[in-house]
Parts: sequence; C-alpha cells; structure tokens
Amino acid sequence: MIAAREESGDRFSPHELIGTLMLTIIAGHETTLNLITNAVRALCAHRDQLDLVLSGGASWADVVEETLRWDSPVSYFPFRYPTRDLTLDGTLIPQGTPVLAGYSAAGRDTRAHGPDAARFDITRNGESRHLSLGHGAHYCMGAPLARLESTTALEQLFTRFPSLDLAIPEPELPRHASFVGNSVQRLPVRLKV
Repeated sequence: MIAAREESGDRFSPHELIGTLMLTIIAGHETTLNLITNAVRALCAHRDQLDLVLSGGASWADVVEETLRWDSPVSYFPFRYPTRDLTLDGTLIPQGTPVLAGYSAAGRDTRAHGPDAARFDITRNGESRHLSLGHGAHYCMGAPLARLESTTALEQLFTRFPSLDLAIPEPELPRHASFVGNSVQRLPVRLKV
C-alpha cells in the first residue's frame, strides 16, 4: 500500500494511508473473531461434526470453509452500485442504486448449495463456494491469514477442551447489533479438563 501508485503517479496521502491501514486491521480482526466464534457455536450445536473432525474424519480447514458458507462472519457488506440497469428475479435495479448484498444469506441458498443448504456439514461435497470472503476485485486480501488463524485456533481449542460446550442455550446468545458483523456479542462456554 505504501508503494502503490495510481496510473497518474499519485500515491496515498499520509491520511489516506493511515485510514486504509486502520480499516484493514479492524476488518481483519472482527471478521476472524466472528469466524472463530461462529465455528465454536456450530461445533457445539452439532456434536456429530465435532466428533468427526476430532476423529480425523474431516479437517479443521473443512470446519472453517463450512462455517464460512453456513454462518458467514459478515452479514452485509458496503453498498455496491450497478453500472447499468439490471433485473434480478423480476425486480428492476436502476443504474447507480445502492445495493446491499446479504452474504450470510448466500450460504443458505438451496440453488447454490442443494436442498440441505441449511444443514451444517463439514463433509459437504464439492468445492466450497461462498461469498464470505468476497469475490473478484473485492476478494479479502487477508483470507489466507484468516483461514490459518481460524484453523489453528479451533484445533488448539478443541484438542485441549474436546468437551467444550455452550454455557447457555444458543438462542439466548445476544447477537451483534451491527448490520455488518454476523456473530454474537459474547460466547459463554463450559470447559471440562
């Protein structure tokens, strides 16, 4: 970022550089935290999937990819603006209209993920297709680090505490009030040593 230049030769101003770096750090922290939290919640609610990964029947990377699909760490992402008029499912969206994409809903789309899209399944066949980390020019530059941090954290946590479970029923967990982040505010758990 420091050396990046526009075609005209312009660089980020110090103010733009600091703002961009702060956004990168904050975005990378909250989304990875939400990913790990959502994976812990999913594994506690689906003990058969936890048993499968602990027994070696699936990998921690499988857990991370399925969590990204099933319960994205991001609900919505900043507005996108169509460059031309377009029609989606019979609805006209005029050029320039702000569009808010529901990333968390995309992972439950039965047209993309089959009739059991609502089921958390770490052995789901086929290449994982989700939008949790963006796509194309908007693909998350921190995706490899987020995957590495998440697989490492989950493996270490559940290897040390395989009986870890939620301390309160999942429906009672307070959700984030943010329309961007998708997770819970707190995740109280019980540890058995």
